[in-house]
Amino acid sequence: MTGNLDRRAFLKSAGAAALVAGASGAFAAADKPSVQPNLVIVFPDQMRGQAVGVAGEDPVVTPNLDAFAAESLYLPQAVSNYPVCSPFRAMLMTGHYPHASGVRNNCLSRTTPYNCELPRNARCWSDVLSDKGYSLGYIGKWHLDSPRPPYVDCKNNRGKDKWNEWCSPDRRHGFDFWYAYGTYDWHLNPMYWATGTPRMKPIFVNQWGPEHEADLAIKYITNAGGKYRKTGKPFALVVSMNPPHTPYTQVPARYKKAYEGKTDRQLINRANVNLKGNSSGAKLALAQIRNYFAMITGVDEQFGRIVKALADAGLEKNTIVLFTSDHGNCLGCHDQPTKNNRYEESMRIPFMIRWPGKIRPRKDDLLMSTPDIYPTLLDLMGFSNAIPKGLQGVSRGELFRTGKGARPKSQLYFWIPVAGPSGGRRGLRNHRYTLEINRQKNKPEQITLHDNVNDPFQLVNAAAKLPEAVAKMTTEMNARLKEINDPWLGGADRKA
Repeated sequence: MTGNLDRRAFLKSAGAAALVAGASGAFAAADKPSVQPNLVIVFPDQMRGQAVGVAGEDPVVTPNLDAFAAESLYLPQAVSNYPVCSPFRAMLMTGHYPHASGVRNNCLSRTTPYNCELPRNARCWSDVLSDKGYSLGYIGKWHLDSPRPPYVDCKNNRGKDKWNEWCSPDRRHGFDFWYAYGTYDWHLNPMYWATGTPRMKPIFVNQWGPEHEADLAIKYITNAGGKYRKTGKPFALVVSMNPPHTPYTQVPARYKKAYEGKTDRQLINRANVNLKGNSSGAKLALAQIRNYFAMITGVDEQFGRIVKALADAGLEKNTIVLFTSDHGNCLGCHDQPTKNNRYEESMRIPFMIRWPGKIRPRKDDLLMSTPDIYPTLLDLMGFSNAIPKGLQGVSRGELFRTGKGARPKSQLYFWIPVAGPSGGRRGLRNHRYTLEINRQKNKPEQITLHDNVNDPFQLVNAAAKLPEAVAKMTTEMNARLKEINDPWLGGADRKA
């Protein structure tokens, strides 16, 4: 497959041809910024890659993201290699796969005994930028600390499993402006800990989370009176929005107006949602697809406000902006409720990165993996020499800048039992197939192969019919797992 997918049609549909033509000749690999670039990362939670207008799949309304994609490098084949919250976040921060990052599963009280949290001594990309003199801000969901007693009294901590935890200042990895929480799913009444907020006194807000976080992000960008960041210093800001995560009903009614005139069935166009039957997946999709899309439209609006604030402040040209998500969402596809599986709706995430004059706007089929984000960003920002040795992620900076260079042939997939890291599921995804091998206690390994070209909705397990493809992908998967020292190859644990 080529590096640029339907580029002419993409640019025409997005209205970006004039922008690209005007910027031609400004993308040499040797370009060095005269001033250190700023960085803004915005990533909502549980937004699948199919649910953005420019993807041409789900009938979702995202005008700001569509316009942003026209100005960006858009990677529709980017994935979350372990499509669940905490493992993705740890891969993003550390540049390591889950067995090496220290976060093999979600951070909650059940996994606390296994030290399932971002290590205090991890060398995150934010630590590197802090050492380089950057101001660093984090707004929104963090979910990288293990809850410990006495538990903070909040809704996410009142069930059997405790989810939400304060992040102590010594665990914030260089972020000097802090307005975040661990996990808290009441989007219309969110809670936060500010930079100096005590653990047992969180702040509760009567405003939709993404809107509140965009308000604060705009204040951080404009930095009136120097209250939010160091004046005259480059900055990096992360805005981690919780929607479109469950519960889907936690969305302002105004965003549902974009879907008036369509029935719930008309909003579901994925052939792997069994609307002919009476399955749990079909019921979930019919009940919540409108709310899910409305949340995404709301996130789109708030992202647009952040991007506009950068332009209004004259910071657009020297700021790298990345929009992505921690994982996708099946929402009834294959009768799966959410994520944490091999399916395209779970693994594929939106990925758009913009840097005017440095990254040429285009659509590219690059198989981007989560750990690669860390070294790629540092490379783009001129800090390739500061990328820690032994990082498992690989910089794609040259590809981002020029479209040229070695391309990965595949992406790994993980699901790791926190108590048995050599068990669970491993897989491999390439431009044609998705392979999954599932280890369960006292059972033979289960092998699944999807032909994503001939069966794009992954309705058939083709493993028995395509043994050569299974063998080839298994060999490649094992070789890649060996490179990163995944305990899967030891095979001692067979725990689901």
